[in-house]
Amino acid sequence: MSNTPAPPKKLSRQQRRNRRALLRSVGVGIGVVGAALLGFFPVIKGWAARLRPPGAIAEEPFLAACIKCGQCVQVCPVLAIKLGDLDEGFGVGVPYIDARSQACDFSCDAVQCVLACPTGALSHGIDAKEQVKMGRARLSRPDACHARQGQGFKGKARKKGFKGLHRYPEIDRWTPIPVTEIEYDLDLCDLCARECPIEGAITVERSLFGIGELTGTPVVFDKCVGCGMCEMMCPIDPPAIVIDLREPWEGA
Repeated sequence: MSNTPAPPKKLSRQQRRNRRALLRSVGVGIGVVGAALLGFFPVIKGWAARLRPPGAIAEEPFLAACIKCGQCVQVCPVLAIKLGDLDEGFGVGVPYIDARSQACDFSCDAVQCVLACPTGALSHGIDAKEQVKMGRARLSRPDACHARQGQGFKGKARKKGFKGLHRYPEIDRWTPIPVTEIEYDLDLCDLCARECPIEGAITVERSLFGIGELTGTPVVFDKCVGCGMCEMMCPIDPPAIVIDLREPWEGA
């Protein structure tokens, strides 16, 4: 009996075509993963800048200094800090904050994430002028703002299912409470200023027009640190007030 192996079965034209398509798909997949790991994917994707935690130094030095240890994530009392996913390229594992989903309430003592950072990527700075603020609040949709329209607000700031937390000092200084547990009854909406953790950072300036026509305008001052509480608490969707990233005040 002969031990000569049988000749390989000849593939049909369709099978060869399917095989080439599979190989191309595998090749493209490897290329995309490799590009993401090397940090090029965000460039192709048009990766948007992220809101960094309090005390983050300028973006390029921050990315170089951050070792992606996650210590800042672990100590954040309101779970505001997240880590970048695979599609972040150079930002994979780098901490950021999505203010609309969960802002930094800036009420923790000594800013715990800064104290937990082992490399200085988050820093208190040598003096106030060297500190880099997270950003700056801006009334982006004035025509949608309840206060500008002279409207009050009654009910919960965010809809059912929202998971954001906030530490209300008048209720419990230490325990974060779901935003959806608190109800408001305001003659003029001022949630952005009312729940701002930085005194004097934002106010709603009231004005009377005609007989009983009360309106208000949110005004942001240089004490704003860009924590994002105003953006998270705004009951309008999309919010009327947002945070512009890395927008320092002149002289700050």
